[in-house]
Amino acid sequence: MAGEVAKRASKKGIWGWMFFDFAQQPFHTLIITFVFAPYFAAYVAKDAAQGQEYWGYAAGIGGAIIALSSPVLGAISDATGPRKPWIFLFSIIGVIGCWLLWYATPGYENLGFIVFAIALALVGMEFAAVFNNAMMPTLVPRAELGRLSGSAWGLGYVGGLISLVIVLGFLSANPETGKTLIGMSPLFGLDPVSHAGDRASGPLTSIWYIVFVLPMFLWTPDIARRASAAGAIKRGLAELGQTLRSLPRQTSYFSFLLSSMFYRDALNALYSFGGIYAAGVLGWPIMKIGIFGILANLTGALGAWMGGRADQRFGPKLVINVSIVLLILCCITIISTTPTQVLFMQVAPEGGSSSLPDIVFYLAGAIIGAAGGSIQAASRTLLVDQVEPDKVTEAFGLFALSGRATSFIAPFAIAFATAYFASRAGFSAEDAQRLGVTPIIALFLIGMVMLPWVKSRAYSISGERVAGG
Repeated sequence: MAGEVAKRASKKGIWGWMFFDFAQQPFHTLIITFVFAPYFAAYVAKDAAQGQEYWGYAAGIGGAIIALSSPVLGAISDATGPRKPWIFLFSIIGVIGCWLLWYATPGYENLGFIVFAIALALVGMEFAAVFNNAMMPTLVPRAELGRLSGSAWGLGYVGGLISLVIVLGFLSANPETGKTLIGMSPLFGLDPVSHAGDRASGPLTSIWYIVFVLPMFLWTPDIARRASAAGAIKRGLAELGQTLRSLPRQTSYFSFLLSSMFYRDALNALYSFGGIYAAGVLGWPIMKIGIFGILANLTGALGAWMGGRADQRFGPKLVINVSIVLLILCCITIISTTPTQVLFMQVAPEGGSSSLPDIVFYLAGAIIGAAGGSIQAASRTLLVDQVEPDKVTEAFGLFALSGRATSFIAPFAIAFATAYFASRAGFSAEDAQRLGVTPIIALFLIGMVMLPWVKSRAYSISGERVAGG
């Protein structure tokens, strides 16, 4: 793909590409993490444990479709050339899936339909991102890819924060008071009792995406259609197979891809189920979870910035190890926290209340945001350490593929674990939900166990890379 960079895209073209992240981030912020997911668990499903179980099925089904389809679709894209037609197709699917979430009213009986809508939205949005990411190497020289990616990521955080503020401040209201977070009645007469403001996160995500993805379609250059694609799909799949067969002989590279599969899957699950957990176990309302989301997004941006500087000084491998340890400790802290307990220690009588669990959960969320931003930034650098300069683009493509290949493991594991404990005598719905997220810890540990075989470049005290392995 590096050979496709004939010249630098215009500033308008680059900004158009970056606005894709701004357009899509509300899907992750509003739907997957902080608004719709906890609403679904708390008010649509019969209880939080069932909500967590069915959300796991939806995310697992979507992840499995992405994992099974991405190599084939990637080969077809490489064979035919342009990426925008694929982005357009999957954007339609994602927008429809998000819009359908409006119909998930409290106590909605047909959970299968909602699971279908969530999976549809996930597949559409994730595949649109795959093809948008494939455009990146054609916009700037390879040496500037990191800065371009980081700037787009930061712009995405801004989009997520703005959309979250809109929902909390103007649309989602407390059913008891009828007021939003800033003390006003919801816009458009949205009914607080039927949680119309929370459900509106689906249509808002669709409208936001349609508006802000337009600069990419209008301004960003796409590669030309290739003159002949005959046999290219077959050759592309054959080359992918050859690359995959050669990986086990590259111990460090192979170990890194395996390790990142598991810890990235665990991190995505932690993001996806954090809001559901807070709603079910701590009984947090959507607005409180939204504030939690704002905090996590802010610390995520800060963590990525600080992690990048620690990476420069100490190397990415240490940053990833420290981040995983922090994430595991946060998981244990969260599992051990209930409205009356912190670290399994009683802080309030049964039926009573204490502000300490909420404070601990906020702190854990802030650390998760910072460590999550740091580990994702350092992972890109450690990947570059595994390959020669002329293989960087291919490596990032394989990195994206490997991340999706196991994206269904954590959601399914959480769904099955939650269902198992919910069916056991003596376990309440709260107990089932708490124990149901323990697979996340196991996935982080598996990722960490594989890291010793991964080699990182040596770094000087000044932070400059030097020879080494």
